[in-house]
Amino acid sequence: MNHQLIVTILGTDKSGILSEIAGAVSESQCNILDSRQAIYGKEFSLTMIIEGTHQAVTRAELTLPTLCQHLGLLSVLKRTSHHEKQNLSHLYDVSFSGEDSPGLLRTVTGFFADRHVSINAFRQSTDVDKCKNQTTVRCKFVVSVPDDIDFEQLKHELDTLYASLNLTGAVVDKYKGDI
Repeated sequence: MNHQLIVTILGTDKSGILSEIAGAVSESQCNILDSRQAIYGKEFSLTMIIEGTHQAVTRAELTLPTLCQHLGLLSVLKRTSHHEKQNLSHLYDVSFSGEDSPGLLRTVTGFFADRHVSINAFRQSTDVDKCKNQTTVRCKFVVSVPDDIDFEQLKHELDTLYASLNLTGAVVDKYKGDI
């Protein structure tokens, strides 16, 4: 039976980090099932789920923190089980932009949570318009909508939410294009 380990690694970006980490996972005789990596300015972030035998995962639990310490990175590891591939049949790109305000992101993400829509990926950026003395926000999500949800109704409710928050937004089916 295979075991699984979620690994999150953070630190200052430098050339070769991902190669070093992938090498350590391979040398531990584990496989990377899924991963997300990003660079924020000069900072590196990686989250992955790896799988292997009990012995291989234990080896990774010992090897990865030591490697991270050597590279000046922070690491967090957590055993897990039953990683399932995401349902990719109902994926949508959802975006919005407008004036930033406290609680805005919570309101939009709460909309999805209330409807059991999974947020698979998320990106946000803010800009300051010095002429207007205003902060604007742009957010992009990839969401997975359950089979039993009427997507047209969901889209209508999302458009209504955007209007109430004075935001502009769009929804694009990842497989069919604009909706």
